Amino acid sequence: MDIIYRPIEEKDNKIIAELIRNVFREFNIHRPGTVYFDPTTDNLYGLFRAPGSEYLIAEDNGNIIGGCGIYPTPGLPEGCGELVKFYLLASQRGKGIGWKLMGKSFDSARRIGYRQLYLESLPELSKAISLYEKAGFRFMPGPLGKSGHFGCNIWMLKDL
Repeated sequence: MDIIYRPIEEKDNKIIAELIRNVFREFNIHRPGTVYFDPTTDNLYGLFRAPGSEYLIAEDNGNIIGGCGIYPTPGLPEGCGELVKFYLLASQRGKGIGWKLMGKSFDSARRIGYRQLYLESLPELSKAISLYEKAGFRFMPGPLGKSGHFGCNIWMLKDL
C-alpha cells in the first residue's frame, strides 16, 4: 500500500463529502447538529482556504480513502485550533492510515502555530475516541468555541 497524503483540491469536494456522509450513515449518526447536515461539508476545499486551516486527503492508488483537517473554529481559546472532519473508509480502518493522517494534521497544526487542538465527537465513534485518547486527547466537561455542531456530546482537548 502506497498511501499519499496531500492537501485537498477542489476536485475532491464531492468525493470527500460523500465519504464523510457514508461514515455517518454507517454509524447511524446522520442527524441535525452534525457535519452530515453542515453545508460546508460540500465545499471543504473552499472552507479550508481560511487562514489557520489545512485539510489533508489520504489517497490510495488515486482513490480518496480519508481526510482530516485543522480549523480555526471561532470562539476557541488563543492558540487552539480544532481537529475536524477526520474520517476514513471502513475498509481502510485499523491499518495505521488514520493514525498517520492524524499525526500529519498535528504537524500542520504546530506549523500553523497552534499549541492545542480541540475536537468534538459522538459516543458511537468509540474506536475513533480510543484513537484520540491514545494520541493524548483528554475529555472535557463541555464544548469550546462555536462549531455549530450541537449534536456532538463528546469534547476533547490535546496539548501540542
